[in-house]
Amino acid sequence: MDKAGCSEKINEVSPLKCAFAIFDADFFNDTKIAEIEKGATELNIPISRANRKLVASINGGLHDPPYLVFNPEWGNEQVQSRSKRFSYPSLSGIQRPESEEDIAFMTVLELGELIKTKQITSEELTRIFLHRLKRYNHVLEAVVTYTEELAYKQAKEADEMLARGIYLGYNLVPQYKTTWGSRTFKDQVLDIEASVYKKLKSAGAVLVAKLTTGSLAYSDIWFGGRTRNPWNIEKYSSGSSSGSAASTSAGILNLAWFLCNWLRNMWLHNLPAARCGVTALRPTFGAVGRTGVMSISESLDKIGPFCRSAADCSIILDAILGKDPDDPSSKDISLDDPFSVDITNLTVGYLDDAEMEVVRILESKGVKMVPFKLNYTVNHVQGILNFTMDVDMLAHFDEWQRTGEDDFYEAQDQWPVELRRARVIPAVDYVQAQRARGKLIREIRESFTVDAFIGNATDPEKVCMGNLVGMPVLIVPTGFTQISNPPPDGSRRRKTITTGIYAPPNHDHVALALGMAYQSVTEHHRQRPPIDDLGPNDVIVD
Repeated sequence: MDKAGCSEKINEVSPLKCAFAIFDADFFNDTKIAEIEKGATELNIPISRANRKLVASINGGLHDPPYLVFNPEWGNEQVQSRSKRFSYPSLSGIQRPESEEDIAFMTVLELGELIKTKQITSEELTRIFLHRLKRYNHVLEAVVTYTEELAYKQAKEADEMLARGIYLGYNLVPQYKTTWGSRTFKDQVLDIEASVYKKLKSAGAVLVAKLTTGSLAYSDIWFGGRTRNPWNIEKYSSGSSSGSAASTSAGILNLAWFLCNWLRNMWLHNLPAARCGVTALRPTFGAVGRTGVMSISESLDKIGPFCRSAADCSIILDAILGKDPDDPSSKDISLDDPFSVDITNLTVGYLDDAEMEVVRILESKGVKMVPFKLNYTVNHVQGILNFTMDVDMLAHFDEWQRTGEDDFYEAQDQWPVELRRARVIPAVDYVQAQRARGKLIREIRESFTVDAFIGNATDPEKVCMGNLVGMPVLIVPTGFTQISNPPPDGSRRRKTITTGIYAPPNHDHVALALGMAYQSVTEHHRQRPPIDDLGPNDVIVD
C-alpha cells in the first residue's frame, strides 16, 4: 500500500492496515493483520496495562529504574575505583574585598579561604547571595523557590562547626516545591533528597534557592516566565538549565548544578553555559549519581556543575563524584587529580571550528596541538538520540500524557509534540537505534587517537555524538562580541564566545586540567555581565 496515499484513501482501505503504515510496517496482508490484532488485544494490551499499573503511575522517573544499564566504557579498559580526593592548590594572602559584589564574584577556593581564615562567615555569605538573588531575580526570572530558612540554618551549623575546628569547605530538599518548571507540577513536594544535594550538603554546601529549569527540562520557558541572559537581558538564557547558568553568570550564586542532556538542537547545559558565558562541566556518564532528579533518559542524563572557572568545576566534581546506590548507572571511577596533570605529556587535537586562541595558548604551555577530525560512518546521530530520549522520556511521563496533562504544557510545540510522536516508535526500532549507537561508540573509540580535542561546544552534531558516547566536555568562555544591531549610542551588552574541551569517558581530569591551563593566562571567565551597568539605550523589552 502507498503510505503517501494512506490518509487520502482512509475510507477505501482497512483502518488497521492504514495504522500500520505510520509504523513503516504496511507489509502484512489482511490475514496477518487480523492475527496481530487478536494477539495484541488478548496478550499485549493486558501486559502493557499491568506494567503501567506496576511502575508508571508516578511521573518523573524517580522510581523503579530499568536494569538495562548503559555502559560508556571503551573496550577492555579497566576503571579503578576511587581511592582518594583531589589535592586542591593552597591559597594564601587572600583578603576580603570591600564590596559585596567583589565577594560574590570570587572563586570557590577564594571564598573557602575567607571562611577558613574567619574573614567572613557562612551566614554572611548566605545573606550576600540571597540579597543578590532577590535583587536581580525580577530581571532574570531565574528563581522558583527561595530556601532562606534552610539556608540560614545550614550556614549557622557550618559556622558552629568551624568554631569547633571542623572545616567542611565552601558553602554553596525536602519540604520545598520541586516543580520541574512545569505548571502541571508547580505544587509538587517530594519526600526525597537528591543524592547530589546530599553530597554537597555533607561538604558544607548551603542551599539558598531552587532555580528555574525550562518546563520539564526543555528550553528556558517555565510556568513563571522565561529566564534571561545576564550578558544581554533582551535575550534569554536558553535551557534547560536556565536558572543555573543565569545565576552563576550574574554573580548571584557562586555555583549551581544541573541535569545535562540533549534537547532538539541544543545542549541542556552547553547552550545555557555558552549563552551566559560561564564554565560548565558535563561529566562522564555515570560519574555522578542522579537519584532524586527528574529523569529524561537513563542512558543520557548526567549531572554536573556550572561555575566561574575550571578549577571550581574540579572542586565541585570532587565533592559529587561516586556511586549512588539507587542509581544503577552510576559508578565509582578513579579520576586522576586535575590539579596534578602534566599537560606537557598530552596530545590535543583541534577541529576546524575550534577557537584558535585556545589552541595557541595551550601550545605555548607545552601541549602538543595537532589538527584533528573524528571519523565515523554513522550519519544520523541526532535521529538515534531523539529515538532514545523521546521514548525514555515518555516512559517517565506516560501517565502525564494519558491523562491529558500535556494539554496544559507551557509550549505546545515542544514536549507534547515530541512525546506524541514517541508513542508510535516501535520497540524493535528503539532497539535498532541502540545497536546503531553501539556502532557509533565503537567508531568514535577507534578514531579518538588524541588525549582530548578542542571544538565548538554547541554544534548539534558534536552535541548528539558526545551524549550518545557518554564523553565529558568542559565549556569555557573565550571572549565576547558586540550584540547584533546595537543602539546608535552603543551598548554594554555582549554576545559570549565559548569553546568545548572534549575528552574520552573517565578522563574528565584531562579536560579540566586543560581548561585550568587556558584560564590561568586569560580573563574571559572573570568578566562580569552588565546587569548593573546598562547603557542609556539598554531597555528590557517584554
